[in-house]
Amino acid sequence: MCGTRKQNIAAVLAVCADCLRDRPDQVAHIDRARKRVRTQLGLPEQPPRDPQGPVCRLCVNECRPAPGQLGYCGLRINREGKLVHLAGTARQGVVSWYYDPLPTNCVADWVCAGGTGAGYPQFAYRDGPERGWQNLAVFLGACSYDCLFCQNRSFQEMAARRAPRASARELAAAVRPDTACICFFGGDPTPQLPYTIAVSEMVRAAHPERILHICWETNGTMHPKLLGRIVRTAVETGGCVKFDLKAWNKHLHLALTGVSNSRTLANLERAAAYIPCRPDPPPVVASTLLVPGYVDHREVAALARFIARLDPDLPYTLLAFYPRHLLRDLPTTSRQQAEDCRQAALDAGLTRVRLGNVHLLS
Repeated sequence: MCGTRKQNIAAVLAVCADCLRDRPDQVAHIDRARKRVRTQLGLPEQPPRDPQGPVCRLCVNECRPAPGQLGYCGLRINREGKLVHLAGTARQGVVSWYYDPLPTNCVADWVCAGGTGAGYPQFAYRDGPERGWQNLAVFLGACSYDCLFCQNRSFQEMAARRAPRASARELAAAVRPDTACICFFGGDPTPQLPYTIAVSEMVRAAHPERILHICWETNGTMHPKLLGRIVRTAVETGGCVKFDLKAWNKHLHLALTGVSNSRTLANLERAAAYIPCRPDPPPVVASTLLVPGYVDHREVAALARFIARLDPDLPYTLLAFYPRHLLRDLPTTSRQQAEDCRQAALDAGLTRVRLGNVHLLS
């Protein structure tokens, strides 16, 4: 137990951010709490590592399930030594969707075509917010992470049930005459990227003359080849890839998400190389959830320095936290924490930093 009571310390973590950053060996209890939840849902406790198992290379976890065992995301299984994709293929996904009027509450709405008209007239219908148009918001029911603070935990139940399902053609047909953009989020699109790519290709083939910006909001853990495909689609359509950066310190990140951030940071660097192809609207943006007591100005400053080395103009949104999942005992983000983090990002060299979900600030 951490000795200080001046900081926000979550019961499931039982230690402060400094302890997680500097003494990761003492936090095995975090994995036990995470595993209890996953076991109840029938999902693997951790990415399987059977040395004889077939390898899945969709994401950083590179699961090797034993015979009859699921992969970490719940959508792959080892059947008689072969990796079988239960969903998230080019044909079918575990997914739901709805229509969201533009401009919508999105981490990129302050710089994207739908929110601002950036890229008009090539990539936007209006020289300003695309009011009167809709975003097709596509929620994917799986994830390569297992965040203690997950804001959309329903993805785990969807992954465990592998339902509801829809074919790629069904989702592509959901594009209406007033649809201006499509956003894939979740959960996370990563375990189902083949599905989202197939949907995107079908939509573009069916509407070759229309403005239809296509975006992905992701933790960035996908295989680099898949990253390249979605970034190119975002660039060509006026969309963007939104990287959700959870933390900088590798031990803190592992405690909060259950997975390494190495692939995420490497993929952000790869994606940033596409920015010169179409600077406006920006094809790559980033965001970080400001978890009280854990994702503080130190984490934001380190992330911002990394982003600034890639492109100081890359937009960065800092999001206010609301208590969810296993961190329900933490407060919402304070205004002081938010302002400190915003200043840290600016001091690190970023030129475009915004506070999001400000209505949640305490």
